[in-house]
Amino acid sequence: MSTLKVPGIAYGGDYNPEQWPEEVWAEDVRLMREAGVTMVSVNIFAWALLEPREGEYDFSRLDRILALLHENGIAADLATPTAAPPAWFFRAHPDALPVDRDGRGLSYGSRQTFCPSSPAYREAALRITGELAARYADHPAVVMWHIHNEYGCHNAECYCDESAAAFRRWLRVKYDDLAALNAAWGTTFWSQWYYDWDEIIPPRATGAVPNPTHQLDWRRFCSDELLSLYKAEREVLREAAPSVPATTNFMVMYNFDALDYWRWAPELDIVSNDHYLQSADPESEIDIALSGDLVRSLAGGRPWLLMEHSTGAVNWQPVNRAKNAGELRRNALAHVARGADGIAYFQWRAAKAGAEQWHSAMLPHAGTDSQIWRDVVALGADLKALAEVRGSTGTAKVAIVWDWNAWWSVELASQPSGEVRFQDLVRSWYEPLWRAGVAVDFVRPDADLSAYRLVLAPSLYLVDDEAAANLTRFAESGGTLAVGFHSGAVDENCHVRLGGYPGAFRKALGVRTDELFPLLPGESVGLSEGGTAGLWSERVHLAGAEAITSYTSGPLTEVPAVTRHPHGTGTTWYVATLPDPTTLAALLDRMCTEAGVEPVRVTPEGVEAALRRGADADYLFLINHGDRDAEIEVSCDGAELLTGNRVEGGTVTVPAGDVVVVREPRG
Repeated sequence: MSTLKVPGIAYGGDYNPEQWPEEVWAEDVRLMREAGVTMVSVNIFAWALLEPREGEYDFSRLDRILALLHENGIAADLATPTAAPPAWFFRAHPDALPVDRDGRGLSYGSRQTFCPSSPAYREAALRITGELAARYADHPAVVMWHIHNEYGCHNAECYCDESAAAFRRWLRVKYDDLAALNAAWGTTFWSQWYYDWDEIIPPRATGAVPNPTHQLDWRRFCSDELLSLYKAEREVLREAAPSVPATTNFMVMYNFDALDYWRWAPELDIVSNDHYLQSADPESEIDIALSGDLVRSLAGGRPWLLMEHSTGAVNWQPVNRAKNAGELRRNALAHVARGADGIAYFQWRAAKAGAEQWHSAMLPHAGTDSQIWRDVVALGADLKALAEVRGSTGTAKVAIVWDWNAWWSVELASQPSGEVRFQDLVRSWYEPLWRAGVAVDFVRPDADLSAYRLVLAPSLYLVDDEAAANLTRFAESGGTLAVGFHSGAVDENCHVRLGGYPGAFRKALGVRTDELFPLLPGESVGLSEGGTAGLWSERVHLAGAEAITSYTSGPLTEVPAVTRHPHGTGTTWYVATLPDPTTLAALLDRMCTEAGVEPVRVTPEGVEAALRRGADADYLFLINHGDRDAEIEVSCDGAELLTGNRVEGGTVTVPAGDVVVVREPRG
């Protein structure tokens, strides 16, 4: 992966000067310098202005914008504008418009209103990308290419005939012949056998439940089809400017599951992500931490960029909440704590027209006489003070397994329970670790696990033989592996593993389940060691494991709910239900203790601790989300970076709602 050629922690946001009269631009760059902005993303939605008619280009405006930024020492993350084709394109190529699952053709008039499989779209996108590459490959302002924008945000799936043909081509590469496809899809069920490739269509709306493997392969195809567009644009840019890194902005949270980012991340020179708070989440700081840990993991443990977040309210939720006092600062520095080497917002100047006119910005509608502006300027100073943190990495000894194939498959129709949500289950296991200050990485199921002591798989419904063996070998070799309910149940083709549940993990876990008993919404059962459990239960039989806790109520009274089993030189756990938060926290604390995992720092409730490891020092981030000051033990040789003060007496005070970053020398 490449390094961004911007010193320190990059700071800025999406800059859309084409939305404003040119006389405003000088004020923009003056205020950017006042705020400490060092990089902005430009040109993201400017296709219609760059190419007013097919094959006719006008780069004069962009030339002036880039020159102005460079003159003022502000780097440009130059975007290909391919997320929003102009109206003339769709008038010329109406067949490039997407079709939804019900067969309705969608119109243009917003963004990402194209079919990812459209040859006309690909040709036009690569043409404008080539023109940009040729013109700006050596421009001194350009430090990174920003390809497209939020791939799949609005058009992850298109069900048109062109997409159907592309799907069939993808399937031919995957299966080679129809016999293999029919076997993988289990098409003897419901007379779905295919005798000709042209009989295969996308999983469009139909009268009953579609074939689950058909749906799963469709999700895989849709992710790969968009990835092929990214790679095609990247190759055009790379040929023109091989030394300029390329990225595109991921969206790993807020239930966006369209793309398999494990497949995407290796194709990015620098991994970047967008993150927005959910107004309905009372503890959105947990979501920020989980997102940051996941993006850092996608980046292979290396630093990454926060490409978009908000200074205040967004505009696309049912109720769009403004941020509370100090929240803008805490949010941004929490991303830095989890590995971000760049902090950027959507957008620089709040729009007065258009679909996002009520989305907050670095420079709000109220102008510089506003709390948001004062916070933005103060954050710029904070990030400058943290410049030396750049390039440092994480220190986790705990890994959580995250897999998009498992996510897609466990939430297909006709499951034992429609209440099971992959992201919710992962967060339920992550949250106690966050509260305890335990550092966490995320891993794909077939990853190298040798750096970890404890590996958790809260939800791994689908797993192939190789990945299952990888996880169980980790325990055999001395690690501690904990597996959540309904895991290992099906193989990579969504075929049930026969012989009892949890399928691929039965032997390693020392248990066997013969029947599942999912619980109704709001229903709970008691546990013998105290607490309750909800969502799920199953009739577990011990096959070498010991029962840690059992049910005390419901149809499975006295049946094991949580088990522990020696496996090789390590230990495995099976959590066959969802314990209440307190009980689950105690269970995970026991696992951490037995595995020899210690927290980054012991802190009072409400104080988040995260650590970045540099070449010669550790950087301890302490974020107080509570309403009381907190005293935290730190190195006596430490220094507080945000204030420049030395640490006195081996402790620091973290005021309520504030952030402290301590440099702790090593050795």
